[in-house]
Amino acid sequence: MKKKTRNILIACIAILLFGIAGIAHIYYYFFAKPFQITETTYIYIDRDDNVDSVYHKIVEAGNPKQMHGFESLVRYKGYTPKTGRYALKPTDNMRYLHNRLKMGYQTPVRLTIGSVRTLDRIARNVSRQLMIDSVEIARLLNDTAFISQMGYNKQSLPALFIPNTYEVYWNMSAEDFMARMQKENKAYWNEKRMKQAEEIGLTPIEVATLASIVEEETANQAEKPMVAGLYINRLQRGMLLQADPTVKFSMGDFELRRILYRHLEVDSPYNTYKYAGLPPGPIRIPSYQGLESVLNYTKHNYLYMCAKEDFSGTHNFAVTSAQHAANARKYQQALNRRGIR
Repeated sequence: MKKKTRNILIACIAILLFGIAGIAHIYYYFFAKPFQITETTYIYIDRDDNVDSVYHKIVEAGNPKQMHGFESLVRYKGYTPKTGRYALKPTDNMRYLHNRLKMGYQTPVRLTIGSVRTLDRIARNVSRQLMIDSVEIARLLNDTAFISQMGYNKQSLPALFIPNTYEVYWNMSAEDFMARMQKENKAYWNEKRMKQAEEIGLTPIEVATLASIVEEETANQAEKPMVAGLYINRLQRGMLLQADPTVKFSMGDFELRRILYRHLEVDSPYNTYKYAGLPPGPIRIPSYQGLESVLNYTKHNYLYMCAKEDFSGTHNFAVTSAQHAANARKYQQALNRRGIR
């Protein structure tokens, strides 16, 4: 009897130990913190990924002590890779990671839209930050029917983009990207800014067009409202803008250091030495500061400006053509001394 009781006791202890060992294994595989990282890292799952490649990305990003828990969860609960950017934290366990990946609970990224010169550059910059291929974005940017539905044409489309940093999902489509840009454009053009533009006598697209010229005229933030005010003065007086950056744009050469008379004869609607008013659209994506410099332009009487002869990137402003001619001579003499042609 005693022997039987002892055997039962031994069996119970063995079962208990096996149970404890099993619980320990379950905890270790599914609930322990296996990742040997000290800060949050990210896994990027794209359209070409499968379960095996996701395993590899988890190992590469998290350096886990084991993958048995994740493999078991995939085997018994299933997993089909969903594209996106997923955070992997030092405190994560395999159960939590599997659930997040399976449900597609991704982490947003910060998308920066910069003030660049061409729509092609926009496409390339966005493709470097998101899963979208630049070809997909370029296709929409060149689809006249698509951009017409958004209220733009090829010339005015640069006005759509408001340079800023936005929180988006890494796997957003090209169509979603364009819809988001339209949403942000509408958010920028609130009632206050629409009223400011109306008081100047410009539409939002025209504000962006003038801002793009100001942007090319000066990189000095403090000077931008002055330059904007000068061009607004010329527009309101019916004068030609005579903006050198529009001539450079007409010729497709922003590196020109010296505008000559032959350059002014280029027959293009963007040549503001030949055609009155604003050009058909922005000559670059204007920055947030550039847009604000037009909406909050400095009120003054200046009608002329010329780059300073010290090559500081700022300008001498003038009210009369005689004052401007004197400023222009000083600048041209400085160009001659440097041998710039």
